[in-house]
Amino acid sequence: MAATKPVIRTVGLTKRYANNITAVDRLDLEVEHGEVFGFLGLNGAGKTTTLRMLLGLIKPTSGSAIVAEHAPGDPVGLHHIGSMIEGPAFYPYLSARENLKVVADYGGVAFGRIDGALDQVGLLSRAHDQFASYSMGMKQRLGVAAALMKDPELMILDEPTNGLDPEGVVEMRALIRRLGTGDRTVILSSHLLNEVEQTCDRVAIINQGKLVRLGTVHELRGEPALLVRATPSDAAQRTLERMFGTSIAPVDGTFRVSVDPERAADINAALVSAGIRVSELRPAERTLEDVFLTATKHQAAAAA
Repeated sequence: MAATKPVIRTVGLTKRYANNITAVDRLDLEVEHGEVFGFLGLNGAGKTTTLRMLLGLIKPTSGSAIVAEHAPGDPVGLHHIGSMIEGPAFYPYLSARENLKVVADYGGVAFGRIDGALDQVGLLSRAHDQFASYSMGMKQRLGVAAALMKDPELMILDEPTNGLDPEGVVEMRALIRRLGTGDRTVILSSHLLNEVEQTCDRVAIINQGKLVRLGTVHELRGEPALLVRATPSDAAQRTLERMFGTSIAPVDGTFRVSVDPERAADINAALVSAGIRVSELRPAERTLEDVFLTATKHQAAAAA
C-alpha cells in the first residue's frame, strides 16, 4: 500500500436504524500510516458501529469508506487488517495455541506464525493452558494475538482494556504502544480518557454519532499556561493584567495565565515585589477530560 494515502478515509459515513436512531452521523475521517489513533467517546457514542462498518460487518446507510485501499469487507483489504471487536471469543477448553490454530485455519495463515503472535503479547509460556483458565487480561491479550496472526498493517482494537484490573490496563497500554511502532497503524476505540491520552498520537472525539473534535493530544489540550495562586487575589489580578495587557479571570481561587511556563520566574518576581504572597505557581494544561467535556457540552448546546 502506498504510504502517501491514508489507511482509512471516510466521507459522510452514516448508519441509521429502523427505529429512527442515528448511530453514526456523516462521519468524515482520515487515519494516517504508522499512527496510534484514538477513537474516543462515551458508551453508545457510535464507536463500535463505526468500526463494524470499516470492517464490512455492517453496511452504512449512506456515505463511503476506504480501508487499506479497498472497500470495507473486501477480502484483499481484510488480508491487511487485524481486529478485535467487543472482546475476544475463543473455545474455552482449547489451549491458546489450539485456539489460534483455529483462527489460522479460517484466515489462511501458516501455523508457524502462532508462537510469534503469542510471544508479542507475552503469552508464549502459557500457550498450552486452556482459555478458560486465563485471567481477563490474558484473554484480552489472546484476542490481540489473534489479530496479529496476519502481521497486519492495520489493527483495530475496540475497548481492549474492558474489564481489566489496573495492572492489566497498564500492560495493555504498553502492548498497544509496541504494536503501533514502525509502519503499522493502530486504531484504539475507548471511553477511557486516560487510556487514550497516554497511548495515542491523534484523537477523534465522537459524541452521539458525530465527530466533535480531532487532533493530536497536544493540539486538543491547547496552548500552554501557568496556574497562579496568590493573595490578596485582587491585587494579584491587577498585577497580572498589567504584565500581560489582557483580562485575567480567576478560576476556583487561581489564575490561569496563557503564557510560556518559562515566564514563571518573571511572574513570581513581579508579584513578590508588589507585596503579594505567592502560594502556587506551576504549569497548567487542559487535560483531555477538559477537552472532552467542553466539546460534548458545545455539541449539546448547539443541538438545543
